[in-house]
Amino acid sequence: MSQQIIVAVAVLGVLGVLFAVILYFVAQKFKVVEDPLIDEVAEALPGANCGGCGKAGCRAFAEACVAQGSLDGLRCAPGGDAVAARIAELLGCAVEQGEPLVAVVRCNPSNCAGKRLSHYDGLRSCAFEATVYCGESGCPNGCLGCGDCVAACQFEAIVMDEGRGVPVVDAERCAACGACVKACPRGVIELRHKGRKDRRVYVECINREKGAAARKTCANACIGCGKCEKVCPVGAIAVEGNLSYIDHTKCIACRKCVVECPTGAIRDVGFPAPAVKPEAAKVAEAPAAAAVKAE
Repeated sequence: MSQQIIVAVAVLGVLGVLFAVILYFVAQKFKVVEDPLIDEVAEALPGANCGGCGKAGCRAFAEACVAQGSLDGLRCAPGGDAVAARIAELLGCAVEQGEPLVAVVRCNPSNCAGKRLSHYDGLRSCAFEATVYCGESGCPNGCLGCGDCVAACQFEAIVMDEGRGVPVVDAERCAACGACVKACPRGVIELRHKGRKDRRVYVECINREKGAAARKTCANACIGCGKCEKVCPVGAIAVEGNLSYIDHTKCIACRKCVVECPTGAIRDVGFPAPAVKPEAAKVAEAPAAAAVKAE
C-alpha cells in the first residue's frame, strides 16, 4: 500500500514538473513586452475615456502615441494644449498648438411658427424619435429636444433649455470630446473653433428645405438666398442644398454676413454690443428732451 502511495506521489511530481516546463516555454513564446512609456503617457492624460480622440479610451490613445512616436493626427480634446505639450515632452517630439474647439448647437427653434404642429408622446430619445417622427415643429432637420446629447456629455457641459427646447452648451466646461456630436441623430451639434476671445459666427440652422417651406416651420430659417456668400470677403461661406454654411477655419468674424442675412439665421457669439453712433444717440435723445421741456 505504501509503495503505491510513493509511486502516485512520484508520478504527480513528474507531471507537475513537466507542466511547469511547458507553461514556462509557452509564456516565453507568447509574452508581450510593453513599453513603460505607455504608462507615463497614460498618466498624463485626463482619464476621461471619452473617445473624442477616435480611440477606444485613454490607454488606447497612449499606445497609439508611443507606437507612432509623435502626435501627428492625434489629439486629446479634453486635455488640450497642456496635455499635448506634456506628451510631446515624453515622446521627445514637437507639437503644433491646435485651435481650441467647442460644441455648437446649430438650431434655434424660438421662432418655429410659434406653435406646435403635433405632440410627441413616446420614448424620450432623439435616436428613437428621429426614426419615426419629424418633430413637433414640423422641421425635418431640427433639434428634437429629448436630451440625448446631455446624457452623452461626461463633463456636464450641456443642459436643456426647456423654454426653447434645445440644448445649451457651457463653453467653459465643454472639452470638445465630440460625444454630443455622435449622440445627435440629426447632426444638429457641431465642433467648431472656439474663436479668438470666444467670438464665433455660424449659421444657426440646418434645414435643407427650400426657402418657402423652411420659413413655414421657422421664421429665422436659412433660405439659401446666398447674400451672405456674396458679402463674405474671405470666401468662408458656401450655399449648398438650400443651406448656407460658414467654414470656421476660414471665417475672420467680420460679421458682414450677420448684417446681410434677411432672416437672422446667422448668429454671432461673444461679441460686445454694437456702439451707438453719435447721430443715432442724438435722434434718441431728442424726444426725451422735448418731453422734459413740455413738462
